[in-house]
Amino acid sequence: MAAVGPNLGRVLPGSSILFLCDMQEKFRHVAYFPQIVSVAARMLKVARLLEVPAVLTEQYPTGLGPTVPELGAGGLRPMAKTCFSMVPAVQQELDNRPQLRSVLLCGIEAHACILNTALDLLDRGLQVHVVVDACSSRNQVDRLVALARMRQSGAFLSTSEGLILQLVGDAAHPRFKEIQKIIKEPAQDSGLLGVFQGPNPLFR
Repeated sequence: MAAVGPNLGRVLPGSSILFLCDMQEKFRHVAYFPQIVSVAARMLKVARLLEVPAVLTEQYPTGLGPTVPELGAGGLRPMAKTCFSMVPAVQQELDNRPQLRSVLLCGIEAHACILNTALDLLDRGLQVHVVVDACSSRNQVDRLVALARMRQSGAFLSTSEGLILQLVGDAAHPRFKEIQKIIKEPAQDSGLLGVFQGPNPLFR
């Protein structure tokens, strides 16, 4: 009998889902909000090309407004919530997908709904891939500590382009040319470069 190997965090379109968390009008003051939404939008474009399902939540939309139009989420039905986790709102979506292994997580805020969503998903035995250039908080200390906390708990930290290339898998893929156009321009800087330059105790 073969030994059980390590959890490598491989991402495949047929067993993945994209979570888009609370990118709403009243959160425009979150640090790097335009960049975060831009990166999440390209994740959504690729998900649609590869037929990866996507779910969208809104935190208390009556008070915090709708999802911003630049996300390009037309056609997705936003699920309203008050819980600081997406999981209760999308429970049925998860239950309807027994093949699901990986969740790609984008949105805000990193230390609140993103962190709690990641923990809830990990608790269900799912692999969580936090798209670091598509997650932020108002306070950058909160953001960076949340990323480290999720990593400590077993989530994978990935960039949008890294995950996109894992999903497409091969330059011979019939949709690769379309995806190549999406990632041709590098993702906008969302303030993470300094985190990975030099020693950082949060990411040892």
